[in-house]
Amino acid sequence: MRTQVGIVGAGPAGLVLAHLLHLAGIDSIVVENRSRSYIEQRLRAGLLEQGSADLLIETGLGERLQRECMLHDGLFIKFKGELHRLDFRALVGKSVMIYGQQEIVKDLVAARLGYGAPILFEVGDVALHDLGGPHPRIAFTQNGERREIQCDFIAGCDGFHGISRPSIPADRITVFERIYPFAWLGVLVEAPPTRDELVYTHHERGFALLTMRTPRLSRLYLQCAPDEAETNWPDDRIWEKLRLRTAGGEGWQLSEGPIVQKGITEMRSFAVEPMHYGRLFLAGDAAHIVPPTGAKGMNLAIADVRVLARALTAFYKEGREDALAGYSRVCLRRVWKVQRFSWWMTQLLHRFDDDNAFDRRRQLAEIDYITSSRAGAMTWAENYVGLPMEWE
Repeated sequence: MRTQVGIVGAGPAGLVLAHLLHLAGIDSIVVENRSRSYIEQRLRAGLLEQGSADLLIETGLGERLQRECMLHDGLFIKFKGELHRLDFRALVGKSVMIYGQQEIVKDLVAARLGYGAPILFEVGDVALHDLGGPHPRIAFTQNGERREIQCDFIAGCDGFHGISRPSIPADRITVFERIYPFAWLGVLVEAPPTRDELVYTHHERGFALLTMRTPRLSRLYLQCAPDEAETNWPDDRIWEKLRLRTAGGEGWQLSEGPIVQKGITEMRSFAVEPMHYGRLFLAGDAAHIVPPTGAKGMNLAIADVRVLARALTAFYKEGREDALAGYSRVCLRRVWKVQRFSWWMTQLLHRFDDDNAFDRRRQLAEIDYITSSRAGAMTWAENYVGLPMEWE
């Protein structure tokens, strides 16, 4: 097989890139090791920055998004048992949307298959070859047959555990990493959201977050130990901790219901530099991971492929290679700003085992500043709704 751009991974990064390339008249083939049903049902992030939502709408993927999304003009921060609201619309004139990642994937898959572009599902033994040459190759097995795609470029959009990043010689990239001493226990609950916007909670016993997936499904998180097992968290214990950490305030009532899913999410900050090697370009979780506190993972992946699609279009339509050469530099400027914000939110709201009394007072003072100062609130809001795209 032959294509212009081979894309490894059918998550949001790979599928958005494939869609943008299609609109620019650039051929691509997407390979994915999972089935279509798996990627369309896999629950992941659910918050879209303003810019991410605008891109999907502007490129023809917004019909169901606009009909079914939950538009949020702000969020709540709860500490010392008191609820405080940050009004994004008033502070920076923008909003965010709740629309599950799996729903975005469904829309992207349907669009791509609708215009007849290929996605090869359930491939195995993927290997990348000749990355330093003019025609890199993607080799894989499908239905017991060994196959190969010859490409001009390869986009590695296959996540943190994928094959793309390890295909780069170790001496050609630098890894930056921080592992946090806690994890998140996440549960999906058949209950309406407690509030119509997210509630971030600081508590002396640990962090909690109340968010949602639909008007009838809530997604709730608790800070827990990094080596916790789901079996250590029966439903009664989960509700006990959620009630404790979110308690307080006039008229407050935690919305409860049957827990239908549980999972433990590790917390890490990770990035590699550069984000390309030869004709392989990394995007999304293949290049960087942020703790989920700031809801940035999917949005950062979409920002990466916007830059990559623009650079590939300049190459094919104008014969320019400067945008491809500058891909890492442009993306990493945003990546490190998002890393900073995600780390900042994480250290602000979580309980660290080695915190002393000074650290806990400092946390409370900073949250007090954010919730009582327009300048403090604006800093949070500007980063949370999404920084402007930077092309140079």
